[in-house]
Amino acid sequence: MTMARAVGAQVVDALIVGGGPAGLSAALNLGRARASVAVIDADRPRNAATLRSHGFLTRDGVPPQELRRLARAELEAYPQVVLHGRTRVTRLERRDGPDGGRFEVRLEGRQAPSVIHARTVLAATGLRETLPDVPNIRGFYGMSLFSCAACDGWELRDRPLALIGSTPDLAARARLIARWSDDLTVFTHGAQVLDAADEAELTASGIGVVRSPITELVGDRGVLTGITVATGETVPAVGGFVRPRWHPSLDFLAVAAEVDGDGHLVVDRSGRTSVPGLYAAGDAAAPGPQQLIVAAGQGARTAAVIVQDLVGVVTAH
Repeated sequence: MTMARAVGAQVVDALIVGGGPAGLSAALNLGRARASVAVIDADRPRNAATLRSHGFLTRDGVPPQELRRLARAELEAYPQVVLHGRTRVTRLERRDGPDGGRFEVRLEGRQAPSVIHARTVLAATGLRETLPDVPNIRGFYGMSLFSCAACDGWELRDRPLALIGSTPDLAARARLIARWSDDLTVFTHGAQVLDAADEAELTASGIGVVRSPITELVGDRGVLTGITVATGETVPAVGGFVRPRWHPSLDFLAVAAEVDGDGHLVVDRSGRTSVPGLYAAGDAAAPGPQQLIVAAGQGARTAAVIVQDLVGVVTAH
């Protein structure tokens, strides 16, 4: 079985939806395997507000946009990899046929074709996020307030921190964040997400709990100094974490792929979904949000599996 080479004819071996670390890593490895690849990127990354990304070996502290620029530059060495920027997928359907079938992918973008056909598709679309409904939280997000403790906890270590959220896992997140600071206050913003046992356990660990709604984030130009609640009290905090609600960006799928309770695509350990030829990597796949380096690793692993599946090679994967 040979691989398609005609990107210009809009029939590709692999179409990747999403130009983040998972999608670009997959594109690099597929290109090196001489697969024809189309990468579709809407250029609206979830971490656009983040000034520095951390935990990526050899790139610790690099701005996320710079990481994307470097990755795109590397792809230019592989002419069979074509990136369509500022383009979004509007619909993806499976078309069966005597050759095993292919996907029909409809696009919307100024310089992109309206349709591309692909033998395989990798969903690497990441997530949309909804932040807690707190006044002016966007003014501090990515500068003083973050969503990933593993990514940004080190920079905030040993300082007065806040954790803001209304999700059921708030107590567990607080215990994790306490690794970086022994001066932590949890703000539920009026939500009933901590029971008496949770609060007692947190308090015994030296973690404060404030249940009153937040009325103001105090600070200037993204630098947080405190949090004011409805009682009039202002709790000192120079940074911290928020617990967003995440939503997979998979509205374009017109195939019946299995998803978990949070809407992430269910995959096997190699990135295969329940739909033949459809794969997922990064935050679009269960279990959900991961560090950038983890997403990149998933993209590389799934790319190797796609190549093997295209040529019919059965491996331990």
